Amino acid sequence: MPDFARAAGVGVVINDEPTPSLYTWAGGADALLRLTEAFYRKVAQDELLAPVFAGMDPGHARYVALWLGEVFGGPAAYTAERGGYEFMLAKHLGRAITEQQRRRWLNLIMDAADEVALPDDPEFRAAFVSYLEWGTRLAVQNSAPDAKPFHGAPVPKWGWGVAPPYVQAP
Repeated sequence: MPDFARAAGVGVVINDEPTPSLYTWAGGADALLRLTEAFYRKVAQDELLAPVFAGMDPGHARYVALWLGEVFGGPAAYTAERGGYEFMLAKHLGRAITEQQRRRWLNLIMDAADEVALPDDPEFRAAFVSYLEWGTRLAVQNSAPDAKPFHGAPVPKWGWGVAPPYVQAP
């Protein structure tokens, strides 16, 4: 494993352990379920998003937690239980998600991440937000009435990008 330096040069990571997945760093399945439950409580109170999610499946928060877990390097539970990317894609087709709704969704999930104390180190949050930005923009595109989304894609696997987790050298 190479040595990693924090972007500002504050410290250097010297670590023989494998870099943990985003899933592990976030706190695993329990942390992601806390995140999505807090998020959907916020959605239910939001004038812009509540109508979009009215009548959602009672298990929706859990399904989104499974999706995020799989994307962030956890078990392939969403694929096993729900059918993977195609099932997720089908849930967005024809929904005509607006940019305003996308932004609100993003803001509320970030607020929920703070509320449930997901890691707030810059490296994790950069990777987390990177996926959310990509995924929500793709959802807007795929939900357009005239969308011609790509079918057959795998569940994306998101990693640290350019900034792996920073661990204080002993």
